[in-house]
This record gives sequence, structure tokens and C-alpha cells, in this order.
Amino acid sequence: MKAILCTHFGTPEDLELADIAPPRAGPGEALVRVKAAALNFFDTLIVAGKYQHKPPFPFSPAAEFAGLVESVGAGVAGIAVGDRVMGNIGWGAARECVAVAAEQLVKVPAKLDFERAAGLTVTYGTTLYALRERAALKDGETLAVLGASGGTGLAAIEIGKIMGARVIACASADEKLVFARAHGADETVNYASEDLRAALKRLGGEHGIDVVYDPVGGAYAEPAVRSLAWLGRYLVVGFAAGDIPKIPLNLALLKSCDIRGVSWGAWTKREPRAQLALMNDIVQWCAQGKLSAHVHAVYPLSEIAAALKAIADRKVMGKIVLRP
Repeated sequence: MKAILCTHFGTPEDLELADIAPPRAGPGEALVRVKAAALNFFDTLIVAGKYQHKPPFPFSPAAEFAGLVESVGAGVAGIAVGDRVMGNIGWGAARECVAVAAEQLVKVPAKLDFERAAGLTVTYGTTLYALRERAALKDGETLAVLGASGGTGLAAIEIGKIMGARVIACASADEKLVFARAHGADETVNYASEDLRAALKRLGGEHGIDVVYDPVGGAYAEPAVRSLAWLGRYLVVGFAAGDIPKIPLNLALLKSCDIRGVSWGAWTKREPRAQLALMNDIVQWCAQGKLSAHVHAVYPLSEIAAALKAIADRKVMGKIVLRP
């Protein structure tokens, strides 16, 4: 079968398209024919050796996938040959087939295409966990989303609206903000041309911002925390800007606000049943048209370098998908 292999840490151009032996489904596993595999920003870090997890060589990038079950191993219940499924395995999905623990798979309704299903788990899973479990976002609250046109940012806009929030989308270009408004944002801030703190103060009014969803970090973190309302919640989602910010803790004291970490990956391992219930909500919302799961572009496996470059250059609105 065809697979993208990372044989040493380097650039996306160092990745190889190779022929390897197909896997087999072991006990408790399902063999899935990959119809679509989604890429995330962390894939650019994994192939460079800059991510928190460093898989043994050779490995394939791409954590998320959707496809058809071709076989199942001993002891598998609830998943059968022919099922349409999706899942997240951390890395290894940029190939034609994957063997994965059947309990990690979520069934995909017929009305949801494989390309959109492939990109649901990480961005929407992270975001629903963040807004529902960590922030306890309430109907009528104001939610500010940084990096609003990326995969997690888009998910935060759409899930925020489902949960009844007023959503302020913050991004670095006007075309990204047009995209954010098209997907439900009520207000927008271009933090490349406008001071973020001043803009959020204006839009938050005397009350302030109830929840900040921040997958960007860097220089935008502190002004975002300063914009919080009394008892506001700042969600630490990621550091796409590259720099890990240092927040003055007197801000948390003065506002009685919370700085809350969003370690969705660790939570899924600790609470697998809760994660499956969360993903079932997401899949149903997407099938019902409440979530767009917008796909920016679809690439063949052979063009993974161009796909990862688009992500690294911040040119992607929504998700990038590979089609084996």
C-alpha cells in the first residue's frame, strides 16, 4: 500500500511516498481503508521533531482519518466490516490503510462525506471539550476566539453559536474575518491592524469578555486576559504563534478570573466514554448541517509537502485533507 513516511526529522519536502506492507487487524482492532486523512498545525511540528511526542521512525503524519472498515480482529464488538468510521490516532493516517483499536472509532452517518468527517475529531473535539467541560460556556455569554479562521477557531465559532454565545472572531487578515462572519461570528477584530485589548474592551463593554478561546498564544495572550470579565475564563488551547506567553498572575487576582488549560488529548485517555459521547454530539451536529467542518482544500498523498506548507504559512481557512 502507499504511505507517506517520515524517516528523519526535517521539512515537509523530506517526506517520502513509499510502498509498504499493509497492516492486519489484531485482537480488538479494525482495519480501515482510509478515504480521507486530515492534517493539523501540529503535523508541521511532528515532522520537524518539535512536537511534544516524537514517534519512532519511520512514521506517517496525520492524526485524523475517515474510511471504511475492511476487517476486524478477535473480540471486536459494535464495529463491523463495511462500517463508515472516523478516528484519531495521534499520527500515522497518511496512508491507504490503518489498523486501529475499534473502541477509538466513531461511526459516520451516510449523509456526512469522508472529507469533512476526517477533520472533525481534533478541532471540534478539542473545542467542545474546551467550551463545554472547561469553560462551562453559558447561553448569552460573550466568547472571543483568537485565530478564528483556522480549524480550531472555526470550530469555536460554530460550537459557540450552538451553545448560545455572542462570538467575537479575532484574526490577522480581513479575508479571514469575512470567512468567520460567514460561519456565524457576530463581531470581528483584525489584530494585525487594531489593538486587540482596545478592540475587546470596546466590544466587551463594561462587563468584559466572559470566555477567551486562545489557540494562538504569543503576544495576544496577555491583552486577551486583560479583556476578561469578572469571573471570566481564559482557555489555553495552543501556541500557534510559537511563543509560550507568561501571564502576570495579578490579572487573575484582580478579576477573580480563571486561566484554564485545555488538554483534550489527555482527557480522551482518562475519559474515553465521555469522549465518545462528545464525538457523537459533534457527528450528529455536522450531519444535521449545524457544523460546517469546512474543508479548505484536498490534496493527494503525493502533495503532502504543499499541504503542510499551506498550513505553516497560515493560509488555511478550515481544514486541509489528504485523499489516498
